[in-house]
Amino acid sequence: MTPVIIYTDGACLGNPGPGGWAAILSYGEHQKELSGRFRQTTNNRMEMRAAVEGLNALKRPCRVDLYTDSNYLRNGITQWVHKWRRNGWKTASKDPVKNQDLWMALMDAVERHQVEWHWTKGHAGDDLNERADELATGEARKVSGADPTDEESPSMPSGATPSLFPPHTESS
Repeated sequence: MTPVIIYTDGACLGNPGPGGWAAILSYGEHQKELSGRFRQTTNNRMEMRAAVEGLNALKRPCRVDLYTDSNYLRNGITQWVHKWRRNGWKTASKDPVKNQDLWMALMDAVERHQVEWHWTKGHAGDDLNERADELATGEARKVSGADPTDEESPSMPSGATPSLFPPHTESS
């Protein structure tokens, strides 16, 4: 499997509010930056969307080291999501899981790859984390009334794949 490093970040100006996400994909000497924005969202949704978009951008199965500064994202995908799915997408207190649509999309994206999840402290000098933050925050600042809202989709049947992702911006 091809080794790839992905750094992700999400940003929200207000929570909820205008938001942006970014993913930086690195393979050897090659690097690709992806980013996008929504006019009404939450920081957690942008963190999750960054990971989904980064993983879905890979054209074939890869061995991925994915870095995030979001404990919600890392703990959710490595610890909580399997229990939620087993419990019919309910929390331990029987409440519906927030962001189920994106958790399902993330599980689908992860399934194609061998992913190792890493937490990195935000705003602590990690160059690629800082760049992902800059891209995500920049996207949030560019939000206009023409941008889509990012509202959680209603619960979906097991196995359904959400089509939640408008086109993203690419740069290299």
